[in-house]
Parts: sequence; structure tokens; C-alpha cells
Amino acid sequence: MRTRKVRAGTTAVGCLLLLAACAQGPATEHPPVQAAKAPTTLPVPRGDGSTTPDDFNGDGHRDLVLNDLVKAQSHADDAGVGIVYGSARGPVPGARQLLSPARNAARTQGQPPAVFDAEASCDLDGDGFTDLVLTTDPPYDGQGRPPVPLQLLFGSPNGLTGRAVKLVVPAAARLGNDWPDQPVCGDFDGDGDEDLVVHASGGHLSYLRGPFTRKGAPRAAGAPVPAPGEVPTGPAADVDRDGYDDLVVRTTQGTGPSAVVLGGPAGPTRTGTVLPSGADVALGAFGRGAALDAAVGAMGGTALRYDLPTAVRGSLAAPGSKLDAADLDGDGRSELISSGSRLRVFRGRATGLTAEGAVTVEPPAQGTTRLLATGDFDGDGRDDLAVRTYRGETRDTVAVYRGAKKGLVAAEPAVTFSTSEFLGR
Repeated sequence: MRTRKVRAGTTAVGCLLLLAACAQGPATEHPPVQAAKAPTTLPVPRGDGSTTPDDFNGDGHRDLVLNDLVKAQSHADDAGVGIVYGSARGPVPGARQLLSPARNAARTQGQPPAVFDAEASCDLDGDGFTDLVLTTDPPYDGQGRPPVPLQLLFGSPNGLTGRAVKLVVPAAARLGNDWPDQPVCGDFDGDGDEDLVVHASGGHLSYLRGPFTRKGAPRAAGAPVPAPGEVPTGPAADVDRDGYDDLVVRTTQGTGPSAVVLGGPAGPTRTGTVLPSGADVALGAFGRGAALDAAVGAMGGTALRYDLPTAVRGSLAAPGSKLDAADLDGDGRSELISSGSRLRVFRGRATGLTAEGAVTVEPPAQGTTRLLATGDFDGDGRDDLAVRTYRGETRDTVAVYRGAKKGLVAAEPAVTFSTSEFLGR
């Protein structure tokens, strides 16, 4: 088995990462940018609305969400959620916003929550600006039904500004006394509006139909939907190409079995394929048929189920405690990214995933590396990888690697910066 390593090094900076600062050229010619050379702060570009995923300011460029930020000192309070806004050349570290509980969270009895973490993103009100779903820790005395911990922060031409609102989960859509969390976005009823699925209890899910009002209420919500588990898992995808988004539902948040739940006119109500036990599941077009496929990762290897929901079996001799899918070379097939003990990329091809020519990404800093996000950040038709390497709670490096037609991943990161820059905001 041949493998290739992608090693990041220090490169000269040709220009600032700004559309107005550099002449445009092919994505492969963009020089890497070091955040230390970038302006301290830049204004968030003003947009008019778009259909680009994770585009909170609606300017047509994908933005980067950072849930884990370094701290000024170990064991200090979490600063909040960082947003790095995008451009035609990718994320711009200087154009950033810090979403903090004190400034951006809805209050309960006059008090902001201590926890404020990003969970999902989609355009919930259909205005062309992506919205952010966050989880909090509302006060609860353990008696009766707990409050809803999820909040919605709506996008705008200026990005994610203002204060979030609490998600409304109607009483009729809840079951038992569990916390309604684990949100997954998707158009599960095929009407063109984004919906939310959240955890209920007792093998049920709460299905909230969009669009949502600015007060956090869904257009409609019926009784909880029976499911083969109660832990909805995103991102959603239309696995059988029927026009309705589908999602994976797990029986437990740890290692365990899961199933693909299919959307339809009534929402996500049909169990499609039962998947083997594993630590993580990724949906992607890995290459066997017209429908999407599933990769189920475990420490002993990765089980593959091609052409869902018929689920032709396969396997990959590589562990998969944390799996994601992305089309890095722009050929229409997904690559599988495994980011457990190390970050490896396996190529998708017509006959399915292969370990031949696998790529190992070695980040530009020492420490523990985790994949933050995948997506086409520079608009070249190929997905990119955003990874974070950290040492303790006070040092980290975020690096964005562009997808490449040859070799899958560019040898050098296009952007590097530290989330310590948010400490000054």
C-alpha cells in the first residue's frame, strides 16, 4: 500500500488574504497566508444573501465555525464560538467575530448561560443567510421536563450579530423528560425549507418543520416520530436521491449500532438501512452506485455499505473512530477522512474506497490534531480541510488545506492562524 504524506512548512507571504489586495488567479496559485502577517481585525464583508452552506453574511463565500478556542490561561472560562468569514480565496483570519454568552446568548432570569457551543448550521428562516444552532446550559432543578437548551442565532448581511433566541419545541413534539438536543438540519419533507430534528426519548425524535420564525418557533411540529434510536446525527444528506434529506440515527452517543432514517412527505419516518456497530458514521458518494454510501468506523477497521438503502457490503482496513466525507479532487466522488489518532484521506473511485494512495496530513505544529470542517472554502469546486492542532488549552494552530485534483490535498496549508486572536476581541 502506497501512502503520501502532506507536510506543512513555513512559506513566504506574497500578499494579505484579501480579495481587494491581490490579483485573482487560479486556486492552485494562491500563496499560503500566515495570520501573523494579516491585519489585526477586518470588517465583516456585507452580503446580499446566497445559497452557499455556512455563509452567515450571505456574500457567497463559506465561513468557518470554531467551537474550541484557546484560553488566556488553563482552566479559564470558555470564550465562546469563533467565526472566521470567507472570501474568494478562502477564510480570512482578520475578518472574525467572537460569539460570547454575555453578548450573544438569550438570557434566563436575566443571566447568560455558561455554555455556548455551536451544534449545527442552516438557513432556518429562508432569507439567504445561514443561521447557527447553539447549545447552552439553562438552569434546571431536576424536577419534571427540562427546558430546551438550544438557541438560534440568525445570520444577516453583517454576519452573526445580535442576540440568539431560544428554540421553541412545542410540548406536543416532546416525549419524556430528556433534554431536546442533538440538532440536525435538513429538508426532510422536500418542501424547500430547512427543518430540524432533535432528540426526544424512548426511541423517538422531535421533528420540527421549517421555516422558523425569528422567535425560534417552527412552522409546524407534530407528535414525536418513532425511530430506530434517539440520537440524531448529521450532516443530513439525500442518500437515495429521491428529493428528501435523510439522516443517521444512533442508539447511543458512544460505540453502537445505527440506522439510516429516510425522509419523505411526512418527514424522517422510515428506517432505510440498519448499519453495523461503530464509533462514527460518514455518508458520502464513495463510488459504487447512483445512491450515497455509508462508512462505519471502529478501532478494528471501517465497514462500508454501498448504494444505500440496498447496502452492498464492503470494508476498509483502516480504523475510523472519527469519520468525515468530502470531494477533495472535484471528481464527483467523496473521499473518506479519518481523524482519530492521525488524519488520513482515502480516495473514492468508481469501484469504491481504496487505501491505495492514501494521504496522511501532517499539520504545521506539534500536538493533537482534529478535523474542524470540510467544505469548498475558496469556490474552486473542490472541498477543503480545516484542521486544528492544539497543545493544552493555551496553544493551537488552525490550518486550511485546499483540495487538489492531483494528490487530493495540497502539500502546504493555504491559511494558518491561532484562535488566540479571538482573545483580543
